[in-house]
Amino acid sequence: MSKTVLYMSMSVDGFIAGPNVAAGNGLGDKGQRLHEWFLPDADAEQRRGGHLAGVNRDVMDEAMATGAVVVGRRTFELAGGWDGDHHDGVPIFVLSRHRPDPQPPWPGVTYVGDVTAAMNMAKDAAGAAGDKDVLVHGARTARLALAAGVLDELQIHLIPVLLGQGEPLFADMPPDHVELELLRAVDGPGVAHLRYRVRTAG
Repeated sequence: MSKTVLYMSMSVDGFIAGPNVAAGNGLGDKGQRLHEWFLPDADAEQRRGGHLAGVNRDVMDEAMATGAVVVGRRTFELAGGWDGDHHDGVPIFVLSRHRPDPQPPWPGVTYVGDVTAAMNMAKDAAGAAGDKDVLVHGARTARLALAAGVLDELQIHLIPVLLGQGEPLFADMPPDHVELELLRAVDGPGVAHLRYRVRTAG
């Protein structure tokens, strides 16, 4: 059965981007540090022939094997919409109260106004692709999905750095208790990959 899984690189002090996030600076000031574990300029020791190797490669392959994407509109637009193709042509569901005018000419992109509807549509699409998981992007989308009880798992790529300021993953959460179950903890060069199941909320 398809699961909705947040994939997010995060500093030890809880930031997913540096300060001053804007168009052309989508990761914020010094935010690229959080993505060095998989970006082309990452430490050469973890790469073979220009490709990720070892644990980091396994984790990235897992993310890219997902069958659909749910993303917040701000994250989507900061990423340039990935030109309408996040990976392998999978459908992309953009969480947004309003559709853009004009809407980008990407047939695989659907704007959805409700997080539960977006997750259900993505699960249906991923399930049609062989019960693949749904890749979830964006801090606000993750928080809305947690509050609505429609986020199944969190895959946190924990980077050994303290950014001190920037965009936190879990800011402005509702006062609900959310219990997580650790499913996996593996270390790769420059990152600890932590996968949690969302157990209870309330």
